[in-house]
Amino acid sequence: MGKLLSVNLLQRVLVALVGIPFLLWLIDLGGLGFFLFFSLLALLAVFEFDRLARHKAKPPALWIVLLITALFQVNFYLKSETWEVWELLLAVVLALLVMELFLKEGSPLLNLGAILPGLLYVNLSFGSLLRLRFFEGGKEGEIMVFLMFFCVWAADIFAYFGGSTLGGRFIHRKLFERLSPHKTWEGFLSGLAGSVAASMIYSSFVPELSLTKALLTGLLIGLASPAGDLIESMFKRDAGVKDSSHLIPGHGGVLDRFDTIMFVSPFIYFITVHL
Repeated sequence: MGKLLSVNLLQRVLVALVGIPFLLWLIDLGGLGFFLFFSLLALLAVFEFDRLARHKAKPPALWIVLLITALFQVNFYLKSETWEVWELLLAVVLALLVMELFLKEGSPLLNLGAILPGLLYVNLSFGSLLRLRFFEGGKEGEIMVFLMFFCVWAADIFAYFGGSTLGGRFIHRKLFERLSPHKTWEGFLSGLAGSVAASMIYSSFVPELSLTKALLTGLLIGLASPAGDLIESMFKRDAGVKDSSHLIPGHGGVLDRFDTIMFVSPFIYFITVHL
C-alpha cells in the first residue's frame, strides 16, 4: 500500500512539473491556443461525465453531447451575436427533449436528468473561463485567470498539508464525511488561508490589480474550492467509480483535476465584470 502511494505521489509531482509551466505559458499566450486547449478539456470532461451518467441511465449518443459542447465553446469564444448563450441553452434543452421521444431505452426522466446537469455545468464553467481570459481585450482577463489558478493551487496545497499536519493535533473533524472522508475542517481552514495569502502575494506583484479585488477573489476561492471537489465526488460515488477517468497519471481525469477551476470560474468572471 505504501509503495502504491509513493508511485501515485511521484506521478502527481511529475505531472505538476510539466503541467503547471505549460498552463502558465498557455494563459500568457491566450488567443486560439488557449481556446483550443480548454475546449479540448471541456470535450474530455463531457466525455467523462457521459461515462458516469451511463452507470445510471441511457443518455443521448455521445457524438450529440460532444457536438453540443463544441457549439457552446465556439459560442463563448466568438461571443456570437447570432446565438446568445441563453438562446443556445434553450435550443439544446428543447432538442434533447425532442430526441428523447425517439429513444427506446431507459427512463426519459433519468436519461435527461443524468446528462443535462453535467452538460450544462461543464460548458458553462469552461465557457466562463474563456470569457474571463478574453475579457476587455484580454489584459485584465489574463491577470484574473493567473490569480484564479494561483489561489486554487495554493488552496489545494495548504489544505493537503494543513489537514495532514493539524489534523493530528486538533479535533480532526470531518468536513463532509458522506462524500469525502479525508476532508477535514483543519484542511479547509488551511486551504482558505493559503488562497487568501496567495491573492495578497500576487497583488503585490501586479499593480494593475486592486488589493480589494484580489482579496475578494482569494477569499471566495478559499471558501468555494471544496465545493467543486465535493460535487464531483457526489457524481462519482453515485456512479460507483473512484476516478472520472485515468487520462492524467496520478490525478485521474479532467473532472478530477479541474473540478475546482470549473466551479469557481463563473464566480471569478462575475467579480471581474462587475467590480
